[in-house]
Amino acid sequence: MASSKIKFELPFHITKRTDIVAWKAWLVRGGAIVIAFILTAIVSTILTKGDMGGFFKEMFVGTMGTANKALKFLNGWVMLLMIGLALVPAFKMKFWNIGAEGQTLMGALASVVVIKEWGKVLPEEVLIILMLLFSIIFGAIWGLIPAIFKAIWNTNETLFTLMMNYIAIQLVLFAINIWAPNGSGTIGILKYGSFSDAFGMNYIINIVLVTIVTAILFIYIKYSKHGYEINVVGESVNTAKYIGINVKSVIIRTMVLSGALCGLAGWFLVGGSPTPTINSTLVAGRGFTAILVAWLGQLNPIIMLGSAFLVVFMQTGAAQVASTYHIGSSSAFGSIVVGLFFVIVIAAEFLVNYNVVFKIHKHKKVAKTADSLATFGNKVEKEETKKEDIITEEQFEEELESIGTRYFERTITKSKNFEGNDTFTPQKEKPPVEKTAENEEKEDK
Repeated sequence: MASSKIKFELPFHITKRTDIVAWKAWLVRGGAIVIAFILTAIVSTILTKGDMGGFFKEMFVGTMGTANKALKFLNGWVMLLMIGLALVPAFKMKFWNIGAEGQTLMGALASVVVIKEWGKVLPEEVLIILMLLFSIIFGAIWGLIPAIFKAIWNTNETLFTLMMNYIAIQLVLFAINIWAPNGSGTIGILKYGSFSDAFGMNYIINIVLVTIVTAILFIYIKYSKHGYEINVVGESVNTAKYIGINVKSVIIRTMVLSGALCGLAGWFLVGGSPTPTINSTLVAGRGFTAILVAWLGQLNPIIMLGSAFLVVFMQTGAAQVASTYHIGSSSAFGSIVVGLFFVIVIAAEFLVNYNVVFKIHKHKKVAKTADSLATFGNKVEKEETKKEDIITEEQFEEELESIGTRYFERTITKSKNFEGNDTFTPQKEKPPVEKTAENEEKEDK
């Protein structure tokens, strides 16, 4: 006996939204941010047994409470933004570069290699420039390797770049074991290579340089020929080939740029810190968080200023709340708060781009239409019944045939000059003749 399968159908379907205007979309995003802040405050109040006012107060104290905290917050902001910017060219090209963590770590490793090898013999200015060059080269190479495999053999760039992260981590651990043979696993604070106080205040140089990079990348993506080619390849590889764009060249060139920007971020992490050093957790997951920043910023460097700000604000503020209320690991609490915040924001972004249509409305409309058709059918059936009561179809045909026969016979009778053709000429009636004696004799004869 054949088994019957029950087909499960969701009561809704999702369609791409194309009719929402820009101001409405940003209104939805703004409302989602406000709701997310309120909900995270409620969760924090439950976990800390405090109040919502205290939550918001500690959030701002943790980020902007003092000048030093404000500078650290701004540095964390621009560092996350810098790695997010590095992902923009690749993501625009639909090359899913998940290797920003490893590429940034390789850039940091390059700076430490330069410090270890030439820190004692080179002037500080030359050393910093050499660190910059090596960091960009190391990061570019780490982006070039998966690009070549993608362009030539069409490998999966997501898995390839993800695996490259683990290779970078092991290389850093290997280098640290060479530099710290005592088995401590750390190299301590380096004496050379720091440029964080270039303008007399820590982190200012990082903030200034990343702001400049943001403006340059925005112009490059939006107005340059290379930016146009990146967008075309991202939209359709076949279209790019049709109009003469060398797709392989664009893939390699763009990933070299992406890796180089990550290497630049590694240079900032080492040289832009007042305590330059390196370890396997130096990037601290920014390479993955930057994916969220780039996506929420719609791959627009200007909008990403705001998305990176929100992420770092939530992370720093949540850590301050956890420290003030003594609720255990500040990083764990920060992950809870940040996760809840961005689940709400991402949900709002989903509603901006997609429309959820519930099928129950469609079913009601179909049922209403079916009822109308059934009512109309009953009405038609009644009318046909009435017609059948008056005369049947056979009676109607017999009556029609009888009428035609009578008409034909009447026509023949009246015609006196039928000649076998398809036309009949009816005979004109003669005027009546007066009866006289002479006429009567003629009729008798």
